[in-house]
This record gives sequence, C-alpha cells and structure tokens, in this order.
Amino acid sequence: MEHQQRSRARLSPSSDTEDMTMLLAPRLAHFAGVARTEHVTRAAQEMQVPQSTLSRAMVRLEQDLGVGLFARHGRTVSLTPAGRTFLASVERALAEIGRAAEEVRADADPATGKVAFGFLHTMGAETVPGLIHAFRADHPRIRFSLVQNYGEAMIERLRSGELDLCLTSPVPDAPDLVARRLDEQKLRLVVPADHRLASRKRVRLAEAADETFVTLEPGYGMRRITDDLCQEAGFKPRIAFEGEEAETLRGLVAAGLGVALLPPPAVPRPGVVELTVTAPRAAREIGVAWLADRPDTPPVAAFKRFLLSRRGNLLPT
Repeated sequence: MEHQQRSRARLSPSSDTEDMTMLLAPRLAHFAGVARTEHVTRAAQEMQVPQSTLSRAMVRLEQDLGVGLFARHGRTVSLTPAGRTFLASVERALAEIGRAAEEVRADADPATGKVAFGFLHTMGAETVPGLIHAFRADHPRIRFSLVQNYGEAMIERLRSGELDLCLTSPVPDAPDLVARRLDEQKLRLVVPADHRLASRKRVRLAEAADETFVTLEPGYGMRRITDDLCQEAGFKPRIAFEGEEAETLRGLVAAGLGVALLPPPAVPRPGVVELTVTAPRAAREIGVAWLADRPDTPPVAAFKRFLLSRRGNLLPT
C-alpha cells in the first residue's frame, strides 16, 4: 500500500513528463518481453531475470500508470486494449534506442568511426583537405563530419558536444578546454591593385591609418586581431564593411572599397596586392582545442594525435 501511494504521488497530474520517463523507462524492455511471450515464466527465462522480479515489475508498472496492461489467465497473460496501445509505442521507443546505440558504437569504431571536426573558413580551401588526405593514408575508413565557422561559434559547439575537435585562432584559454598551438600564419595588408601602396612589397601598418578598412564581423578571431594590431600601430581602423568570409573581403578590396588585414589566400586573387606588414608583427596563431573532461573515442584520439604531430607543419607552404 505504501508503494502504491508513493507511485501515484509521483505520477499525479502535476508530475513532470521527465519524472514519468525516468520511472517507467527501466521497465519497458521487461514489459515488451512479457507482451511478446504472453508468459511471465518464459519471458523471465529469455531475459535472464528472476520470475518474481519480473512479476513485481509488471505489477508496479500497472500501478504507476494507473492502467491494467495484462489480463491474467493462470500462468499466461494477454494484453488488454490499453496494453496493446502501450506496446506499440514501447516497441517504437526500444527500436529507436537500439538504432541510437548502433550509431554511437559505429561512430566509436577504431577503423570506421567518425570525427566531428570544426575549422575556420580560411582553412577550408586548402589546409583541412590536405590534413584529412594525409590522415586517411593510415586511416582510410574513418569518417568526418566537417563544420566551418568562426572561432567563438566553434568553441560553443565544442561545449555543446557537437564537435570533438576544432582548429581555431586565437588559441583559446579557458579552464574547461585543452588547447595546443600548432602553427603560426603571417597576415598581410591587402590593398587594391591601383592603390598608392600597391607598388610596395612591405609596409608598416601605421601607413594605413587613414585608410578605410573592410573586416570580418565582431566575434571573429581575425576581427579581434585586426583591432589589436591597429591599436598597437597607434590608430583605430575606420571600418566601412563587415563580412563573414575572407575571400568576400578580398573582393571588396579589389573593388576599391577599402583595405584589409588577412591571411594568405589559397589561390591568388586578381585585382589586389598583398603586402608584408613589418610593424607591428602581424601573425595569428592556429591551434587545436577540445573539451578537457570528455573522453575520446578511438577515431578522435587518432586524429588528435595526428594533428599534434603536425605542430609547426600544419599549414601548406
């Protein structure tokens, strides 16, 4: 009687759906086994559960639901109409759980598993394809889920569990993350081909203090670096356009709409000239980051080792 009162209280109309799920979920497979065999003893043998335990579980399940699921006929049982309705949903739920279990096991397989890998837009044309090509020479069947985004967005996706690893810049410094510097990429001042500085090979950033800049939007690592370098050079950039992708900014520069600080392009862009910045030192660090306390699956661990082995040799020359 005490148990019945406790169960009914937990499944009162004010109970949360989550509470009901936690209470019922462990009994669903047992219910499906009894419903399939229509015999408690046979179901107990098949599931290797003591018959008394299984019988009590079915009684408690009916009590918690407040509905009779079985009609008893001696040693056999049959489903009531409510039981048949419940079984249809239980079987779908168990099948979905089975599919999910198979999927996560497949993703963790050392030979054929999956790595969820994030990287900056500027690394998508050349760097990342080259890395994956080299990695798959020894791991030909490992699969990748690839995500291109800016640094802060990728860090959030790491924290939410959507990514296993990400290549980003600046290299993050946070207590819940592990980050390793892998390489450094020099930045250039990109100017239109007919610009007053276009005949130069090198330039001090202060010489562009009066120029109009095109930059990435706030929140992007390159935007932060641009702002910091301009401040170090003694000025605040006058920004005319903000974008989400470096090659779009190069197009704006080619159209004469401003200058930009950018990493080298994968393919030279006509209409612009790229100048080496001599002062201040213009470069960005590229690093790999992952969550500190999350265990790696074998494919993730293998790809992480590979990335760390490329320290100092990450970027194409």
